[in-house]
Amino acid sequence: MNLGLLLWLAAGLAAPDVVVVRPLEIHEVLVNPGMGIQTFQRFSGDPLNPALKWSEQGPEAAGKPAGSKPDSSESSIAYFRWFWAQLEPEPGRYRWEILDRALEAARQCGQQLAIRIMPYDEGHPLPAWYRNSGTRRANRPTDKDGQIWSPDAGDPLYLKHWGALVRALGARYDGHPYLDTVDISTVGYWGEGWGPYLPDWAVQQALIDLYFEAFPRTLLLVNFDEPRALGYGTQRGAGWRLDCWGDLGGYDWSSWGRFLIHMLDVYPQQLVRVGAQNVWQRSPVSLETCWTPAYWKQRDWDIDYILEQALRWHASSVNLKSTPIPPEWRKKFEEFQKKVGYRFRLRRLEYPKAVKAGQAIPVNMWWLNAGVTPVYRDYVLAVQLYSAAASAVIRTDADVKKWLPGDVLFEGNLYVPEGLPPGAYRLRVGLLDPRTGQPAIRLAIEGRQPEGWHDVGAIQIQ
Repeated sequence: MNLGLLLWLAAGLAAPDVVVVRPLEIHEVLVNPGMGIQTFQRFSGDPLNPALKWSEQGPEAAGKPAGSKPDSSESSIAYFRWFWAQLEPEPGRYRWEILDRALEAARQCGQQLAIRIMPYDEGHPLPAWYRNSGTRRANRPTDKDGQIWSPDAGDPLYLKHWGALVRALGARYDGHPYLDTVDISTVGYWGEGWGPYLPDWAVQQALIDLYFEAFPRTLLLVNFDEPRALGYGTQRGAGWRLDCWGDLGGYDWSSWGRFLIHMLDVYPQQLVRVGAQNVWQRSPVSLETCWTPAYWKQRDWDIDYILEQALRWHASSVNLKSTPIPPEWRKKFEEFQKKVGYRFRLRRLEYPKAVKAGQAIPVNMWWLNAGVTPVYRDYVLAVQLYSAAASAVIRTDADVKKWLPGDVLFEGNLYVPEGLPPGAYRLRVGLLDPRTGQPAIRLAIEGRQPEGWHDVGAIQIQ
């Protein structure tokens, strides 16, 4: 820093008509929209799963947990997934009440819902009406996996019927205020887009395209396993999601022709090969544990590496399958939660000590995003002038989605509304939900008020 700049800063600090505030930082875990540890097939306030068990089938009668408090949620995202047979037991008859109840329960618990619809897996078959519709089957009853009826997704009937479900889902729920993300689900077990019976690429591409057509306003996540699908989906604007975060055990990978480990070989290399390293700058990255943290502990896997890798991938959310964290690792996870996603801290604020109603005032803010991602929705940086007798909210034009990790400046003039009564006011800052106009994001500074605004200083309206 040169001497001239130092003298300028000193003069600014000493100016009698200028207020300079350096809010005190707080170090607690912040629960904020679209980030952090997700609940899985349940909501904040629900009991956890056993350490090593969970259900792939989403509940059909989700309700608000007894005793839960919306203003003290431990998670901002509830992740649910349901099978095709649950949602469409008869052709064209959709059980939307399942999703409606889950969305309402999420709202009551202070969460948003992240969802996936799944065709089938080894324990949950495709709808009987689809299997009996005359569509082609990919395998035979006498095959090694013959007990599982696997569809030939290249049959036009698959695209027709699965596509109808996706379009109907989008027509009803795209842009829903309590819908966080939708997984791009196509073929194979759990709709993850891999397996021995993949259709031609043109069909895979069409199945991915369905989601961009059906959900133009909702954030989409494409599965990680198939590189071509991962590259195509992220190039179209989706974020990405993988479901074997933490695996340090390894498998024989037929597609790679050798023994490989998810966390050491497959995931890091594939991300580079498809050119998706920087997707996090504009779309979310979400991770789901391979098994559970308790399983990692049993196998003595390197928890420091696992958590570090999630941060290197700029993850915004992680799914622990709603299972308990081993006691020995709770402190590590707590520190991890302070870094995953975004974490906004106002480091310095400068503004005039006294202003006149009806005039513009210069306001300078120095922010720090101490997390590893931006925020992916259009929150509004705003200032509130507050007194017991009157208040006014002044919105800025800051593009908060561009606040990548590191330092950010906002330097601009804010217009003080005419007619604001003279007197002593408190100056507050907030990041507002554009739909409600209310503060939606907790900042990593002291001074948070019950309404969500952060009180940072005094100002006089003349």
